[in-house]
Amino acid sequence: MDLDLLRRTALFASFDDAELLRVAEVCRELHYQPSDAIYREGEPGDRLFVIVSGSVRISRHVNGAGEEALAVLGPAASFGEVSVFDGAGRATDAWANEATALAAVARPDLERLLDRDPLLARKLLSNVVRLLCGRLRSSNDSLRAFLAMSTF
Repeated sequence: MDLDLLRRTALFASFDDAELLRVAEVCRELHYQPSDAIYREGEPGDRLFVIVSGSVRISRHVNGAGEEALAVLGPAASFGEVSVFDGAGRATDAWANEATALAAVARPDLERLLDRDPLLARKLLSNVVRLLCGRLRSSNDSLRAFLAMSTF
């Protein structure tokens, strides 16, 4: 696993080289072809992902309307974190948009890393909070814009 890629990933941006190396040791590289499902809504959230190459479409199925794309993510982006941390099923679908390589970190491996190194745990959780806050702000901005356009 490329430490520079992990360093560019928001989840691990504050990690030093030794911490990045510990994360890299538990990463497993997975490969997907265009239109392959990485995971589907409701499936267990047993790992988080970092895009090594290619792109991933995060979407939801809307009854009567089909797929609604929520985001298209590229290299160094992470996804799938929420289900890993809250233990609930996946809230969205994730699809390979093209030939895509991912680094996956399984929940048990992540939990061992966090248990063994409190400083690493604090850094990771702080990064997760910042990442999720940014996503929430973006969603709020999109909702505000949608509501402003739909008022009479």
